[in-house]
Amino acid sequence: MPTTTLPDYSGGSLVNLMAELEHRMTGSSPSPRLHTGIADLVPGADTYVLVLFDGLGASQLDHQVAGPLRESLATTIDAPFPSTTTVSLATVATGLPASQHGILGYQLWMPELDVVANTIHWTTLWGDALDIDAGALLPHPNLWQRLTEHNIEPITVQPTNFQGSSLSQALYRGCRFEGITTLDELVTATVDLAAQPRRLIFTYFPNVDFAAHVYGQESDEYGAALAAAALVWEQIGLRLPQGAVAVGTADHGHVDFAADRRIKIPKGAHDDREFYGDGRAMFVKGDGAALAETLPATWIPIDRCRHWWGPGPMSETAEKRLPDGILLADDDHVLLHRFSDDRMIGNHGALTDAERTIPLLVTPG
Repeated sequence: MPTTTLPDYSGGSLVNLMAELEHRMTGSSPSPRLHTGIADLVPGADTYVLVLFDGLGASQLDHQVAGPLRESLATTIDAPFPSTTTVSLATVATGLPASQHGILGYQLWMPELDVVANTIHWTTLWGDALDIDAGALLPHPNLWQRLTEHNIEPITVQPTNFQGSSLSQALYRGCRFEGITTLDELVTATVDLAAQPRRLIFTYFPNVDFAAHVYGQESDEYGAALAAAALVWEQIGLRLPQGAVAVGTADHGHVDFAADRRIKIPKGAHDDREFYGDGRAMFVKGDGAALAETLPATWIPIDRCRHWWGPGPMSETAEKRLPDGILLADDDHVLLHRFSDDRMIGNHGALTDAERTIPLLVTPG
């Protein structure tokens, strides 16, 4: 049976961290703040730096090269459901759970287009461009716009090649984009920008996720990516200006799956069903109950899981994108539909501790 421990949306998850930072800087937030015991671990500041290490679950800090990250671990919080990048980044950008921002999964049913979208690239699952207004995909005003209304400057520090992408247009409307090409530039830009008061700096580090997906956590490539993350965090802490506080976290964790644990959904099962979401939590439009009998998964009808995306009221946009239910893969398996990449060793999206639990790192300037 798969794990079904839900994120603590009441005060112990990523959405609450965003609400806590927003409330401290503006006096209000649309979502509940962190539980007091967690919030007290984050010092007050004139400027906050939020560093998000893509794919760095809390359990991964046990790795031998993760020392500087492990030493700054204040506690852990939960990623939203499903535990995947675009859902979490949309939560960062809006301060809302998926039930309200509407990005329900990595692969997303778009009823107005009658197609499933890849929310990283905003293409069809076979790679065709989608006719969308990327800047209008998330609710208005987003977090960055609300901060600006209170004379707080939001700035994101990210690889230059992400600038102008459909995903960046969706996520960073109203946020200044500082492009970098090296890790040294990432650290320097982050700490230099943090020297000014009344700023929220959001620094995004993608390397760990890529290495975990492609090579797995036992690989040298993963170890190198994790060591780079540790170095970036250590250098930001050493160089952070007085009056600023750096908070580190992630969007989800990672689990390795051997090839024989990556299970392909039979070709015939696609005829009268639409599959989307993630391989660890496969959304289904159509009958999933019968299919679950032949797969290492449990069928969760929508009336039993609609609250998994966060508290209500659910937005109209999110409501229209809901599946009929979820094929929740057993903890040791991944499900693959016909457009899934079966080469990925590292996967995520479900509710195990390794996927759901993310670190809360803290270092003051």
